[in-house]
Amino acid sequence: MAALRLSSSCVDSNNPQSSKFKFLSTFAPESSFRTNWTRLLFFRTSVSSSTRRKLCIRNVASDRQKELKEPVNGEVVDNFDSFLPDSASIAASIKYHSEFTPSFSPEGFGLSKAYYATAESVRDMLIINWNATYEYYEKMNVKQAYYLSMEFLQGRALLNAIGNLELSGIYADALRVLGCNLEEVARQESDAALGNGGLGRLASCFLDSLATLNYPAWGYGLRYKYGLFKQLITKDGQEEVAENWLEMGNPWEIARHDISYPVKFYGEVISGADGSKQWVGGENITAVAYDVPIPGYKTKTTVNLRLWSTKVAPEQFNLSSFNVGDHANAYAAIKKAEKICYVLYPGDESLEGKTLRLKQQYTLCSASLQDIVARFERRSGEAVDWESFPEKVAVQMNDTHPTLCIPELIRILMDVKGLTWKEAWGITRRTVAYTNHTVLPEALEKWSFPLMQELLPRHVQIIEMIDEELIHSIIAKYGTKDLELLQQKLKQMRVLENFELPDSVMELLVNSAESAVAVAVDLSEEAEILDEEPLPGNEGDDTENESIAKKIDVSFKVDPKHPKMIRMANLSVVGGYAVNGVAEIHSEIVRTEVFSDFYELWPEKFQNKTNGVTPRRWIRFCNPDLSKIITKWTGTEHWVTDTEKLATLRQFADSEHLQSMWKEAKRINKLKVVSFLKEKTGYLVSPDAMFDVQVKRIHEYKRQLLNILGIVYRYKQMKEMTREEREAKFVPRVCIFGGKAFATYVQAKRIVKFITDVGATVNNDPVIGDLLKVVFVPDYNVSVAEVLIPGSDLSQHISTAGMEASGTSNMKFAMNGCILIGTLDGANVEIREEVGEDNFFLFGARAHEIAGLRKERAQGKFVPDPRFEEVKAFIRSGVFGSNNYEELVGSLEGNEGYGRADYFLVGKDFPSYIECQDRVDEAYRDQKRWTKMSILNTSGSYKFSSDRTIHEYARDIWKISPLLPS
Repeated sequence: MAALRLSSSCVDSNNPQSSKFKFLSTFAPESSFRTNWTRLLFFRTSVSSSTRRKLCIRNVASDRQKELKEPVNGEVVDNFDSFLPDSASIAASIKYHSEFTPSFSPEGFGLSKAYYATAESVRDMLIINWNATYEYYEKMNVKQAYYLSMEFLQGRALLNAIGNLELSGIYADALRVLGCNLEEVARQESDAALGNGGLGRLASCFLDSLATLNYPAWGYGLRYKYGLFKQLITKDGQEEVAENWLEMGNPWEIARHDISYPVKFYGEVISGADGSKQWVGGENITAVAYDVPIPGYKTKTTVNLRLWSTKVAPEQFNLSSFNVGDHANAYAAIKKAEKICYVLYPGDESLEGKTLRLKQQYTLCSASLQDIVARFERRSGEAVDWESFPEKVAVQMNDTHPTLCIPELIRILMDVKGLTWKEAWGITRRTVAYTNHTVLPEALEKWSFPLMQELLPRHVQIIEMIDEELIHSIIAKYGTKDLELLQQKLKQMRVLENFELPDSVMELLVNSAESAVAVAVDLSEEAEILDEEPLPGNEGDDTENESIAKKIDVSFKVDPKHPKMIRMANLSVVGGYAVNGVAEIHSEIVRTEVFSDFYELWPEKFQNKTNGVTPRRWIRFCNPDLSKIITKWTGTEHWVTDTEKLATLRQFADSEHLQSMWKEAKRINKLKVVSFLKEKTGYLVSPDAMFDVQVKRIHEYKRQLLNILGIVYRYKQMKEMTREEREAKFVPRVCIFGGKAFATYVQAKRIVKFITDVGATVNNDPVIGDLLKVVFVPDYNVSVAEVLIPGSDLSQHISTAGMEASGTSNMKFAMNGCILIGTLDGANVEIREEVGEDNFFLFGARAHEIAGLRKERAQGKFVPDPRFEEVKAFIRSGVFGSNNYEELVGSLEGNEGYGRADYFLVGKDFPSYIECQDRVDEAYRDQKRWTKMSILNTSGSYKFSSDRTIHEYARDIWKISPLLPS
């Protein structure tokens, strides 16, 4: 445990005249003074100004017996290892914060007030380790990794923080003394609205692992005031309202008003006489840092998540306009700056929406890189060696959102630090790495060239230079003889899409072609001298010379009907030194399909780093009953940081004793789910039913539609049977959905509406009763997942094969002993290999078949299964209400056209899916077999810890080593 201890000689608590402690008598028991907790709080103010002291923070877990109190260079060193907080001192700390750092009126001590005071008391301890961590990093001048992500889906922090500090029991006791229950207090915390899906949750798991494994690293993101949105489920389906997580402040963050950076938009680029560039004018805002400490498990290492908020100087408020009643104009600049950090992923259907998104991305990149560069310079001292920058800094871009890091770092190095293009480009290409998270074409970001040119004129110039460098690299690889091949490569690989060739490239191609003609002419003349037939095609050489440029120009002609775009994924590959996918099958698709041309050019760049999740949050803290069982049967708690020890459970999978304990833990968790669903949805479900769960972002490729169509088919069959037939064929099920549809994603919102309509019908059908329930949980987030996942029996990961990069919820479910049904997609492939084929319900087409199946559909060769046609007819009969589902059902019909032709192959996989569900029912009836499968899923999930993933990033990409502050 990273406990803190302070020598009792630090302060004189027995001095009744000490004003530093008088106020404590109103709430702190006398015994609390003896615990030294209050001494820790007031240590700095209590020490005589004539006495110089240093704080020495050490790790009790690794060295509990040492007691140090000795002079160091003539200064007294107080060893905090001697201080172990107890419940009385914790209670005193909580009371102190309720009185002296209040967010509430002094009357009473309600749950909300208790939460904020408790969080602030925990933060006190985090700050000490946090400061020690980074003072040590500064001193050692270590290489540090920086993880840039538009999302960090943190979840609640309180229980995770005290769990990592190993203070859960002490805090529970302290709050009990104060008349509160820890779990009730923890529920007052809002989930931090900084993310939406797997991208953000992965980033948060990575921060937890980085701290736990003692790697020097920071996270960088944006501080969204209103998050993505809070999801409401009404009679009309999904409705969106703004998140309110910051309404009462965030006790975990510290505003760093002294750390801010200018961020510019628009303006113009001025060239100096020496060729230097200066970006001037335009719109200027300020990015201000807010820091959130991220503690490691059983270690003092506490890493930082730095979030940027945006503002302008008070002078930008136009007081003259305000006083004449033009209020909108008065605060226009303020609102323009602040709205950059209002909402995660603002709608981008409009030009204003696209502009705002681009501003967000650039703000993240610019502020973060300015901060990173400033830290590098500070640690370097007077002699700054920019060539050593990649030896001290690794920047990881989490998907394409932070791609502007590449031109921004070049801009800083060239325009601010005075480096040449060659130097800046070389440094950048050794500093930045890129993680790809998608194979969906629409998710491989492209930005309008005119928009970016207007908003970021200097960066467009730099991107044009990068594009030119790339073209020359391609020509160096493939030559200029085969213009058709070259044209094909450039079309696929260029950063700039639908652009003319740069002058330097045109000149190279023309010169190369003229040289080839000259050689041919010489050979022809030589043949004539030897009385041989002239080489064919050399007649009229002068004419051919004249048409070379025209011919090349035609070969690389721009299509005026298509827009000019900047391809961010291509820019990420070109500008980064490493590119990784996030599951073995995904990385193979990245190499052979998405970036196949780049892989041919730079095979050494490409790697696989299968995603992982932190076992602290996703087993140890959210599933304490199962955790105790795992500890008992593995014989150690080390599985929390060394998940390979979970494999030990395999040898006991047939044990009746283990299975009995396992089932009891599952039932406890299911009862929690029952209470939760009743509270959130009003539906009362039976804990004896199978809990069948699909919780993730709503998207057509994730195929929640396939799931609900399978449920409709199940319901239809039930309605056509007698009671005895139903009970003989079907296992009782509670089908649980959760997830947000993006606000402008119409089809996804139709799916949400349809699920809720099916639930309203099925759940109120007295004939069906508890045999089938359908529940949509509103506003799915990390805290909801922490309840649902431990209590789940079956989890659905049924995306169209080849379309899910990895997934991480599949890993969380498997860790908690939930059996998966799914396709061979993303991490499902590796999970199935580890848990065993017999312990994974597999169905559906394979990734290599998808293109052929779509081609067959386009040719009209697809013949739908009769059961699929029955389901569509049943829906259209009106059994689920008066809502018109024609657009939804119609998307599964036809052979071509936008929104038609079943692009995600729901109809193709439907028969395989429902037959697989029959196998699920059969397995669940045999509870001994099912429980064994559950145990084997947990034991087989050892590979999917984010600790393992981070070790691989650190070793293979970032080249950093663990470093524990001394």
